[in-house]
Amino acid sequence: MGEFAIGQGVSRFEDPRLVRGGGRYTDDIQLPGLARGVVLRSPHAHAKIKSIDITAAKRAPGVLAVLTSADIKTAGYGDLPVPGGLKRRDGSAMYKPRYPILAEDRVRWVGDSVAFVVAETVAQAFDAAEMISVDYEELPAVTSTAEAPKPSAPRVWDDCPDNICFVELIGDKAAVDAAFARAAHVTRHRFVINRVTAATMEPRGAVGDYNPTDGRYTIYTPIQRPHPTRADLAKVLKVPESKVRIVTGDTGGSFGMKSPIFNETPLVLLASKLTGRPVKWISTRTEAFLSDAQARDNVTEAELALDQAGNFIAFRVKTLAAIGAYLQHAMPAFVLNAGTLAGVYRTPAMHVDITAVFSNTNPVRPYRGNGRPEAAYVIERMVDLAAAELGMDPTELRRRNYVPPSAMPFKTGLTFTYDTGEFEKNMDLALDLADRKSLKARKAEARKRGKLLGFGLSNTIERAGAPSTEGAEVRFDRSGSLILFSGSNSQGQGHETVFKQLVCDRVGLDPKEAQYIQGDTDQVFYGEGTGGSRSATLAGSAFYLATEKVVTKARAIAANMLKIEDTDLKFDEGVFSTNKTNRTLSVKEIATASFETANLPNGMEPGLFATAVYKAPVNNYPNGCHICELEIDRETGKVEITRYSVVDDFGTVLNPLLLHGQVHGGIAQGAGQALMEDIHFDASGQLVTASFMDYAMPHAHDLCDMDVESNPVPTKTNPLGVKGAGEAGCVGALPAVTNALVDALSEFGVKHIEMPATPERIWRAMRG
Repeated sequence: MGEFAIGQGVSRFEDPRLVRGGGRYTDDIQLPGLARGVVLRSPHAHAKIKSIDITAAKRAPGVLAVLTSADIKTAGYGDLPVPGGLKRRDGSAMYKPRYPILAEDRVRWVGDSVAFVVAETVAQAFDAAEMISVDYEELPAVTSTAEAPKPSAPRVWDDCPDNICFVELIGDKAAVDAAFARAAHVTRHRFVINRVTAATMEPRGAVGDYNPTDGRYTIYTPIQRPHPTRADLAKVLKVPESKVRIVTGDTGGSFGMKSPIFNETPLVLLASKLTGRPVKWISTRTEAFLSDAQARDNVTEAELALDQAGNFIAFRVKTLAAIGAYLQHAMPAFVLNAGTLAGVYRTPAMHVDITAVFSNTNPVRPYRGNGRPEAAYVIERMVDLAAAELGMDPTELRRRNYVPPSAMPFKTGLTFTYDTGEFEKNMDLALDLADRKSLKARKAEARKRGKLLGFGLSNTIERAGAPSTEGAEVRFDRSGSLILFSGSNSQGQGHETVFKQLVCDRVGLDPKEAQYIQGDTDQVFYGEGTGGSRSATLAGSAFYLATEKVVTKARAIAANMLKIEDTDLKFDEGVFSTNKTNRTLSVKEIATASFETANLPNGMEPGLFATAVYKAPVNNYPNGCHICELEIDRETGKVEITRYSVVDDFGTVLNPLLLHGQVHGGIAQGAGQALMEDIHFDASGQLVTASFMDYAMPHAHDLCDMDVESNPVPTKTNPLGVKGAGEAGCVGALPAVTNALVDALSEFGVKHIEMPATPERIWRAMRG
């Protein structure tokens, strides 16, 4: 198919519609009789609710309903889902608190949901919400992850006396202790990985519509995993799954944040049921800061042991990880990514001790990378710190410890087993791309301009396409055009484009003749959704399998129509041909013919369509090397990223244009956290970074052109040979940017600088 073939940099088919304002986001949903909802949120980080008076609010103009926790109980709804399965340090079950839809006797963070007001207009709902009188008894709060497990800290949950939710121990402690005992050198450091928020372009929202005729709930909401969410929501509503339909249209970003069921989802559904009208809730930007799940927020103590020759012999990591006030669905999944701490190195003995703690803050959940960027940051900073202490070039210390391709498959000292990778080659290619040979001259030239030039490198590796399943359907209609149904849901990644490429390239159809459908549980037969860099591996492989089923059936129909054996047919670029006749048949022609039973072999059902569910047996491991070059102004501490070079191994490249876009976006998020993004609470638990006036987001001018090249080593773990790409940019950028900062500041004796490295923090470090 030439210009649309797999491997071509095809521009996104979605873009013309979206840039012309043709997107259909949640706030675009307008249903007859639509009412508006507003959530009343707690102004306190921790308080008892002594009473709630909604009398005045119910009488306010335009108000249709005011819901409190009592209404949730009357409706018979359950709590929001809470994960389990892990243990505490003594082996007892993890602490699993309830997650009520509306707070009952206590609020646990500033933003906790207290009541829900439904009115004719959103302004009327806001006005009525202010009329609700809540008698709070304020209680002591804890917002610091480091302070949360201390005996003196206030308790978020009375029956969780140490604020510890679970403890996860990974690796071989005895082997690590023995290695440290014989180590020639040990590098130690404590890292604070700050808290951030997703700040998605489209805020969260939900439109609920209850049909009393059949007792069916329909929810329009931006969600990453419609089918699993339907199953969870049915449990909350206590109805069969068949009574729940989830529709996700265009989604303006998610990064993991929009994956779970938030409180507002069952609230708009109950409000619709009680008022007899569809109900919409759309988050304001400030409300998003107060109510969205947040991310990162770890305190880590790390120790790296080396022998006399500079070989890594053991790595010990102890982490306090924030959970927030409630345990959100899938939150503990970050421990599955602790294997990233092994990096691309041969370290034989490793042990990780992770303690997850509650605090009176927004719930924390998986966010782009979900533990991978944090782990990469720790190991890659430790390598640079060790190199500085040993007086070695950081690239040479890495070279000494790489896993070579000849060692594949390689079982790390933690949980991962790498199947393929050329880690040293990645670095060499990246160093050439970054023109390291002329680095000394660039540093000298920058110094003449009053700038400090820093050069930072990081190696990245992560698990992707986690063992799971995904569904896809390829369906031709009577005209020979095509409909693709995907269980994997896009939030801007370009799924429509790459899946059309994948299928149309095989069946010889112009992608313009293909329709793409996702996100509707009534139309898509099966899906697990998007997350963990899984879509290319799982959904792509599902489309591959479904397409092969279609081609196999088309071959049988073609043979029957041409009156030959199917083994005599050749198939190329969507056309069946044979040297036994001069007649050819395209898949499109066969699709049209397939609806006439006379064209079919005996016993074959009409139509040309197929479904497939692909199961990934193991992870794949995308890897690469990031190099950041930046300049720091000596007088102000202002940072400018001047050069960014990446060499990645994502296996088979389906669409380099989309791939580079994923890497660019991830780098922006990683660099944003390293340099400016920061969620901060004051001592009383008030969020003081609750708007873009206080929470700094990276702009285009904060970044530079990025050179991204591929060193593909296709994996054999899936039929396409692909490795996940969605999170890699973020995983690599966090340590690369910080390593560059420290390199620039090294002449001042700076060995480390915490995130975010704001101009003020840098200015103080230079004068410290």
